[in-house]
Amino acid sequence: MKALLLVLLTEACLASLVPEKEKDPRYWRNQAQQTLKNALKLQQLNTNVAKNIIMFLGDGMGISTVTAARILKGQMQNKKGEESLLEMDKFPYVALSKTYNTDAQVPDSAGTATAYLCGVKANEGTVGVSAAVTRAQCNTTAGNEVTSILRWAKDAGKSVGIVTTTRVNHATPSAAYAHSANRDWYSDNEMPPEAIQHGCKDIAQQLFYNIPNIEVIMGGGRKYMFPKNTSDVEYQNEDRYRGTRLDGKNLIDIWREKKPKDKNARYVWNRSELFSLNLNEVDFLLGLFEPIDMMYELDRNHQTDPSLTEMVQVAIKILQKNPRGFFLLVEGGRIDHGHHEGKAKQALFEAVEMDRAIGEAGNMTSPEDTLTVVTADHSHVFTFGGYTPRGNPIFGLAPMHSDVDKMPFTSILYGNGPGYKIVAGERENVSAVDYAHADYRAQSAVPLRQETHGGEDVAIFAKGPMAHLLHGVHEQNYIPHVMAYASCIGHNTDHCQSGASHSTAEPLPFLFPLISLLLLQFVF
Repeated sequence: MKALLLVLLTEACLASLVPEKEKDPRYWRNQAQQTLKNALKLQQLNTNVAKNIIMFLGDGMGISTVTAARILKGQMQNKKGEESLLEMDKFPYVALSKTYNTDAQVPDSAGTATAYLCGVKANEGTVGVSAAVTRAQCNTTAGNEVTSILRWAKDAGKSVGIVTTTRVNHATPSAAYAHSANRDWYSDNEMPPEAIQHGCKDIAQQLFYNIPNIEVIMGGGRKYMFPKNTSDVEYQNEDRYRGTRLDGKNLIDIWREKKPKDKNARYVWNRSELFSLNLNEVDFLLGLFEPIDMMYELDRNHQTDPSLTEMVQVAIKILQKNPRGFFLLVEGGRIDHGHHEGKAKQALFEAVEMDRAIGEAGNMTSPEDTLTVVTADHSHVFTFGGYTPRGNPIFGLAPMHSDVDKMPFTSILYGNGPGYKIVAGERENVSAVDYAHADYRAQSAVPLRQETHGGEDVAIFAKGPMAHLLHGVHEQNYIPHVMAYASCIGHNTDHCQSGASHSTAEPLPFLFPLISLLLLQFVF
């Protein structure tokens, strides 16, 4: 009798998981037909020249992270989650990117940043240089520097900006402006003496010297801008946040000095200062809101630190003043950090926040003249499964137990990382801990101090002018070439016309031999 009741109860619960409208086949047919109509409209290609380019980079945002973030977003809105749409899901064109570095099957964020910003694949741990550079060997750098799409846009007269939730001299943003044999050379304090002797510059210094007139720079990284032992303005008594520079330079002062005298350059270090600015009067903005990386969104002090969405809003308002348009790089950088720490909740909330920023950028621009690309540098060994029922809390338990130790497990798991834990000779019983806590480390199969990247392809989402060029499976270094082609910047501009769109009137190359043959037959 008890068994029968259990079966009936289970069937009743499963039935309640299905929304009533989804039980009607017409719901799914109508949905598919509408999707088909939308797909057919894509035959009308947007071949406008992209006045603006916005690139959103979710660091570590593999496809499993995108799916889990979609479910989380829906559940934050009191929905089941699976049926929800991220802003990036709404983009009409999707491709896959092969993320390997020239010397690594599973890549890092520096070599990949060089690929999707500079158009050249590179070695692990190097930024803004070709694969001829060996990591940490300064003397291999000279002559092997490669420039980024941020530089191409700047040279074309566009305004440019960098917004990140990491330090502004971290791997992703640094590939936009720096050339370094080692991604970890944040300031001269982290560099070996021989590298300095050979003339290599730290990344923070390159931010202000290589491309001195970047209109917008926002993120973390204050400590790398000040002389060693300088107290931080916000954490004055914490030694780990003190300045690091051995050369005694105050890079904030240097940043100001390098600005044209007739322009208004403003440096801010907190949210209140940022929102007190009259953006109509700001030509250059430097915002450094934390000594190192910015806080996780779940931990963010809403009084002192702006969100990624708020930073994007400010950046676009400043950059839009240029009639020639702009290039903006936006990094949701701490998705990666959350995964490395095995803190899936932190990682996924970071992804949802970046998606919110994508939506806001879309509200402030038009796909008629703005190419928006959303992608990741690499994936992580992050997964969720266990035959969870519809609407299962994304941070919840799977509805089954292990075949071996008979204990429950969370749907979210990692292939390796700090979540590996043995208690009394057995896997930790997760039902005895708060697995929904923001800092809970999801269980992993292999114990590591930090979880690792994954090697599989990542998604590219695109909308706007020439977005259709991002389809299929591509090498990661293809991405900036598409963005440059769409906006008529960089070296590949032979196709560009003086009008508002790319020319498609010229005969296709294969027609020339055919026309010549017909003419010969007519003449002879």
